Amino acid sequence: MDAAEEARLVKLARNGDMRAYGKLVDFNQGAVRAFLRRLTGNGADADDLAQEAFARTWEVINRFDGASRLRTFICGVAFQYWRRRRRADVRRAAREDAYAALEDDASEPHARAAQRLALRRAMEELPEDQRAALALCLGQDFTHAEAAEILRLPLGTVKSHVLRGRARLQAALGLDREGAA
Repeated sequence: MDAAEEARLVKLARNGDMRAYGKLVDFNQGAVRAFLRRLTGNGADADDLAQEAFARTWEVINRFDGASRLRTFICGVAFQYWRRRRRADVRRAAREDAYAALEDDASEPHARAAQRLALRRAMEELPEDQRAALALCLGQDFTHAEAAEILRLPLGTVKSHVLRGRARLQAALGLDREGAA
């Protein structure tokens, strides 16, 4: 969707056109959900947060100034919802880890599953802003500037978060700079 079409649909949505807003949701939902999946580590939680973010964006669409893409605005709303629900997500992750540990005792996991679990655990060890910057820039291909807007952080801070977060993940996973073990 080009910027002109997005602006046209946003204008219609601001005037109460739910069909226009539905087209905006359809176009942006993949990026928003993927960002939230990487951020939460749980597809169901990500989908719940995305639904809340899209509903809230409908309520506050008049606050969207059009200076960036709408997906950037929606991801910002989604990130705020994620921050509010962070405590519950941490408790849920602890329960899932305990369950996974029980399963690990019963059978040896596949190498790929073990790598994914190690990556998820390494991501959980990162500070929230660093994790979010990595999820946006590396996981979703947002630019550093877009991530800065979503996270409401200075551009230099986002760049530092990505650089340091990547280094911490590589160290936690036992990878060298090129990504090989």
